Amino acid sequence: MTTQIRFGTSGWRAVMAEEFTFANVQRAVHGIARYVVSQKSDGAKVIVGRDPRFLGETFCSMAADILAGYGITPLVIAEAAPTPTISYAVIQSKADGAINFTASHNPPEYNGIKFSTPDGAPSLPEVTQAVEAEIAAFDANPQPPRGNKAEAQPIDPRRMYLSRLREIVDLEVIAKAGVKVAFDPMWGAARGYSDALLREAGVTVATVHDYRDVLFGGHAPEPDDHLLEDLRHKMRETGASIGIATDGDADRFGIVDADGTFLQPNYIIALLFDYLVESRGWKNGVGKSVATTNLINALAEKHKIELHETPVGFKYIGELIKQDKIVIGGEESAGLSIRKHVPEKDGVLAGLLCCEMVARRGASLRKQLADIFAKVGSYYPLRENFRLTLEVKEKFTKKLRSDPAEFHGSKVASVVRTDGLKLVLGDGSWVCYRLSGTEPVVRVYSEARSKQELAKLSAAAKAWIFD
Repeated sequence: MTTQIRFGTSGWRAVMAEEFTFANVQRAVHGIARYVVSQKSDGAKVIVGRDPRFLGETFCSMAADILAGYGITPLVIAEAAPTPTISYAVIQSKADGAINFTASHNPPEYNGIKFSTPDGAPSLPEVTQAVEAEIAAFDANPQPPRGNKAEAQPIDPRRMYLSRLREIVDLEVIAKAGVKVAFDPMWGAARGYSDALLREAGVTVATVHDYRDVLFGGHAPEPDDHLLEDLRHKMRETGASIGIATDGDADRFGIVDADGTFLQPNYIIALLFDYLVESRGWKNGVGKSVATTNLINALAEKHKIELHETPVGFKYIGELIKQDKIVIGGEESAGLSIRKHVPEKDGVLAGLLCCEMVARRGASLRKQLADIFAKVGSYYPLRENFRLTLEVKEKFTKKLRSDPAEFHGSKVASVVRTDGLKLVLGDGSWVCYRLSGTEPVVRVYSEARSKQELAKLSAAAKAWIFD
């Protein structure tokens, strides 16, 4: 039976040697090639890149060969490259898209394909549906293309991307403040990016996990609190004021404060929003997913800036960046980008901007967050995943279609269906439910104005699933 290849919010991901096989990768690339030719029948060029996962070079070579057979010029990146670097390269080289072999922050046994469109953004649903249709058409009639074969060309986007970061980030401020930085690329694609740029500017940087390991230390290359102990150790050893980390393909970030406290991405996005308005004077809007903290809503109100709330998936934030409608856009899952930059998550940029923010403000991240709470009130967000039996999932799916008047003993002030079901209560606290499209899991996001209220809200959110 042929595997059905589905492109989700961030492309197609699967376990290697199970669904992510040579045969299925070939099918996916044929589908992408057919889609590109349908959009531009002559002279198309597509970037081919990867993160450092197992067999990445082989997949790139295979993809380049298939694209060339369709008359599409493959622009091949030899070394592992961050997803935002590939995105920037698409824009700068006026390519017709990019195939990026990466499973991002997924465990090492996974690999995946992200397909970016000519604007450097993640593919929108209409594009991925068209690619899936082309895969099905190829499956039905797998005829190799006829015509002239294109020649692959090498491309090295690292220099142009780092040059762009020098324009965005005030590296001189970081160096002058004497801020010491610790960096953890998690064996991933950002090796030689964040630290090299800072060192060149005269900043003291210590790096951990600065070598290729296709097993990523035996766990997912995810810059989350519980996986950053080595970074914390290096910070203590070197007296670093901040620790910055990126995931496997460097589109996500993890930030550790001087005292070892992990700042959850919700707070980092809010802090950087406040900082960019203050330091750059930008006021054209702010974007966030429906599951991201309402601290951003409060700051938007304080700064008198328009708020855009999107479904989950960075492609929706990317659209706002392309239209120059926002200062910054972010998701609680550690993705952000800013005005006049790539319409794609950029974990490298996030870490560098945090270094600049700490240097210019001369205060720890926790102190800066406390200052914001003092101005607009406190916000405590939480994300939890719950596995469901088929019976519970069926019952709960019906429940999600309802419009409850009450929740957690409080009146429901508004029901939001931007993505899943979000119930906003009278005191401003809220809970949002999103069913996974790939596994029997419900993702539950909740936020309250105190830690005590959050604990109660979290318990109520769980009880509502299993009632």
